[in-house]
Amino acid sequence: MTVRRNRRTRGRPLSVDGYRVRMPLSARLVAPTSAGRDPRYRLGVALAAAVLVLLVLLAGCVAPKNQAAGPAPGTTPDAPTAEATGDLARYYDQQLEWTTCAEGECATAQVPLDYADPAGPSIGIALARARATGGEPIGSLLLNRGGPGASGVDFVSQVAGMVSGDITRQFDLVGFDPRGVQRSSPVECVDGPGLDAVLAYDPDYSTDAGIQEVIDLYGDLGAACAQNTGAPLAHVDTISAARDLDVLRAALGDDTLTYLGFSYGTALGATYASLFPAKVGRLVLDGALPPDLTSAELAEGQAVGFENALRAYIADCQAGNRCPLDGSVDDGLAQISTLFERAEANPLPTQTDRVLTRSLAFYGIALPLYAQSYWPFLTQALTAAIDQNDGTILLELADQYSDRQPDGTFSTNSIVAFYAINCLDGRDSADFDVMRAEAAQIEAAAPTVGYFFGYGGTVCAQWPVPEVGGLDSYAAEGAAPILVVGTTNDPATPYRWAEQLAELLSSATLLTYEGEGHTAYGSSNDCIADTVDAYLLTGAVPAEGTRC
Repeated sequence: MTVRRNRRTRGRPLSVDGYRVRMPLSARLVAPTSAGRDPRYRLGVALAAAVLVLLVLLAGCVAPKNQAAGPAPGTTPDAPTAEATGDLARYYDQQLEWTTCAEGECATAQVPLDYADPAGPSIGIALARARATGGEPIGSLLLNRGGPGASGVDFVSQVAGMVSGDITRQFDLVGFDPRGVQRSSPVECVDGPGLDAVLAYDPDYSTDAGIQEVIDLYGDLGAACAQNTGAPLAHVDTISAARDLDVLRAALGDDTLTYLGFSYGTALGATYASLFPAKVGRLVLDGALPPDLTSAELAEGQAVGFENALRAYIADCQAGNRCPLDGSVDDGLAQISTLFERAEANPLPTQTDRVLTRSLAFYGIALPLYAQSYWPFLTQALTAAIDQNDGTILLELADQYSDRQPDGTFSTNSIVAFYAINCLDGRDSADFDVMRAEAAQIEAAAPTVGYFFGYGGTVCAQWPVPEVGGLDSYAAEGAAPILVVGTTNDPATPYRWAEQLAELLSSATLLTYEGEGHTAYGSSNDCIADTVDAYLLTGAVPAEGTRC
């Protein structure tokens, strides 16, 4: 397969799930990883619950109509591709050994470290399974929650509360940690204090020396990753992860892949469909990230997405009581800009031994924008920060975003895995003039938050392993019908991206949720839930233009 270079980049990886030495903060493209986690802070329980149960009013929806249905889970499509032979056959033919674990049942699948050398070393991919409650399942529903860098093993226990009883009765729900993530040859880089420094660092892009300092900081992070991770660091790219998906499909005994991917998981699913179109069963891609986006499109799209979400929040806040942002929506945006400037000049004190920097303030504001039900927490945080000069709640929200625990350790490796995967998938230009021009364009489009999405080339400029890149084509010609779900005011994956992904994949249909928040299935309304369920269970594709 020919590899395309420098076409897509999610590099500026910081922002929303954040982690960087202080990088340009671009948003992370993953549903908040606090979903379903045990409480760690004052807001922990409420945030975890909010992630799974969004308080969104039921909206009207156009009834779906049956169209060409995808093959039933577990059946063979009309033109199946032969299973792998030669050195790959041992991976496709493996028998998984399931054991009882906290998530239900767990197993480890073996895959090649390097698909260019399948006879070489192997690595393990961690799996967790919740068995179908109705007896004999019709197949496995593989799950990816996004990131890149989020654990699918951890997601299994959460997703059971998101999907309908019909889905849990008829499918085995199977989560996996992609290569480089958590339990699957994880990327390892720095300790807790080292990661704290990355997240809290406020860069100075106003001079060449300041830009070079950021490049060097990321270079040091990459060197630590190379030293502590070893050979797997060069093989955690999305194409390899998509090839792992096909091994998992075969090892689970399914002839075709049934898959539910959120956020970055949509890019992984689109990559799978493009590599193995004849093995596509029913793919739901929610919160779309087109894998052929350029770095400039990605950065500006996310910046505008968060700017729009912030506008929606401010309008809602000002319509209620005790909003710390007075005047018009534009006035509210200006007050948040002032807060960022204050945090950079004089980091806000907190009720801990840490202070709230500009970067941490952004993370704290970004997290609640993922779901409308988080907005009251943002109001509390901004009230404390603006009226009392207390950054404690914003810091708690930022820590939720990065999976930081009260003892200073991090419960996952999602931050460093995010950087490692993105730096293999594509790299921005590190030319100072190019980055300045792109940053100016981003800030013009999103004046309040655009600063956090520029200078993405600094992140991977000194990354210690070569770029892998993407595919020449993501059309997935010959694939069964694929369902793309988009939310009209999604901050992290703008709605236009859902339209683009539906256009990019030759067999895709777009389902639209008219509302706020990142992703829709399991967190919006019955219209979305029923339409997605019908597709997964029967292959029924909604009519073009269906909106919920």
